[in-house]
Amino acid sequence: MIRAKQELLHALQGALDGLAAAHGVAAPAAAFESPKQAAHGDLAVTAAMPLARSARRNPRELAAALVAALEPAPAFRRWVAALEIAGPGFVNLRLAPAARQAVVAEVLDAGDRYGQRPASGRRVMVEFVSANPTGPLHVGHGRNAALGDSIANLLATQGDEVHREFYYNDAGVQIANLALSTQARLKGLRPGDDGWPEAAYNGEYIADIAAEYAARRTVRADDREFTASGDADDLDAIRQFAVAYLRHEQDLDLRAFGVRFDHYYLESSLYTDGRVEQAVRGLVASGKTYEKDGALWLRSTEYGDDKDRVMRKSDGSYTYFVPDVAYHVAKFERGFAKVINVQGTDHHGTVARVRAGLQALGLGIPDGYPDYALYKMILVMRGGQEVKLSKRAGSYVTLRDLIDWTSRDAVRFFLVSRKSDAEFTFDVDLALKAGDDNPVFYVQYAHARICSVLAQYRAGPGGPSGPAEADLSLLDAPSEAALMLKLAEFPDMLARAAADLAPHDVAFYARELAAAFHAYYAAERFLVADPALAAARMALLAATAQVLRNALAVLGVSAPRQMVRETEPEVAA
Repeated sequence: MIRAKQELLHALQGALDGLAAAHGVAAPAAAFESPKQAAHGDLAVTAAMPLARSARRNPRELAAALVAALEPAPAFRRWVAALEIAGPGFVNLRLAPAARQAVVAEVLDAGDRYGQRPASGRRVMVEFVSANPTGPLHVGHGRNAALGDSIANLLATQGDEVHREFYYNDAGVQIANLALSTQARLKGLRPGDDGWPEAAYNGEYIADIAAEYAARRTVRADDREFTASGDADDLDAIRQFAVAYLRHEQDLDLRAFGVRFDHYYLESSLYTDGRVEQAVRGLVASGKTYEKDGALWLRSTEYGDDKDRVMRKSDGSYTYFVPDVAYHVAKFERGFAKVINVQGTDHHGTVARVRAGLQALGLGIPDGYPDYALYKMILVMRGGQEVKLSKRAGSYVTLRDLIDWTSRDAVRFFLVSRKSDAEFTFDVDLALKAGDDNPVFYVQYAHARICSVLAQYRAGPGGPSGPAEADLSLLDAPSEAALMLKLAEFPDMLARAAADLAPHDVAFYARELAAAFHAYYAAERFLVADPALAAARMALLAATAQVLRNALAVLGVSAPRQMVRETEPEVAA
């Protein structure tokens, strides 16, 4: 159907260009939409209405003229069974069966490449997680990781060269508090004792770090390695060991979550490399700063911010957005044409000031650089009660808690199943259910069900040698038509989701595709006596399984071949 749609779009654009030229106006871009109701057709064209506004004509009259121009076009004669005008000027298309059936062969031919676009040559960075190594990753970091990794996968389907980066501070105030907390544990203190640091971290993981340090262990993380001296008075050694220990713990959690990074970038390097000072000098030289009350200010209101921002405080230290500006200059200089930062909505205020700083530098960095995907924190429910604490972390639910309570697949699917800036409740009990109300199970079970039917078919007698040789013209049942149309939507859905940084669209599509399959499973028999019809239906099932795998892969979720449902309905294959 990809070929059919491309040919139809080309013919539609030609017809729109002709109509627009006849009325002396600009032609709208050719596009198809999905009708809100299946009874209205397979595809809809709304271009007659904006064209009518430009030409000051009745939209139904222009819709009629558009239909008259399209009907004789070879592509429409080949791929369209009927054209109908509806409402104020919609043109609904009913595709010929061959157009829908073609998608099966296209999916089977492309395999795991179905829906993907050729290499674009564009280098893209997705910076995500970026958690300071001061404790275990919490559920918010989990949502960040699921979003960032899925966004990176989405962009890769569009041909982008995607680089995953983790940015963190290894030498700030929080890290100093981490070192003091570990040192206090080394000296036998516990939370609540006299002498326990006021800003200390109280989780039991601090005791674990202290014990490993005292035992003079060596810890290895993806970006660092350190051997403990065991000296409880060497605060710098304690700091370095604690950072390496927690980075190692983060690595273990992220591997368990199926997330990897290409590079780790240290905030401290922006200072040691002179990038922060260079950025400040550049902003001062641009004339976009001023001194007031002993502080250095950026005229960020000139770039859409709601107020000017302090860059350097009266005590000489820099506010946190200054190294952010320097970091994004480095990203741009490293050749990343597009940059996406995945951050919590509490960082919303950072967006305007970082972009303002980049524009004020006058380095040719595009307006709106970088892009942001902002997300809200989540509520965790278990046994009908909100879960707020973790035995290990002491004050919050960790990512590892969620994975241990449910599964990696459930956590990843659930955490991207809603828009990132929407409130979300993670229901642990729902994630454990082996039934249709559990969305990840519902999708995965569709794939497992197909695998079961295909295995039965391969073990059975005769028929064509395989789905690739099937006569697809035999796929004419209504449930088959609906399923094939859903398969055909996958490439365009991926493109839209990538453009909108919206992996929740992929999760939603996967559920819709699973629903179309389950409806097909309930409506038709597959292992029928007619070998040609059986082969055709096996081809459709194989294509459906492939697209389910492709969609789940974008989300970092597996596609099991075997699953057991709590209550299995008796529907014969």
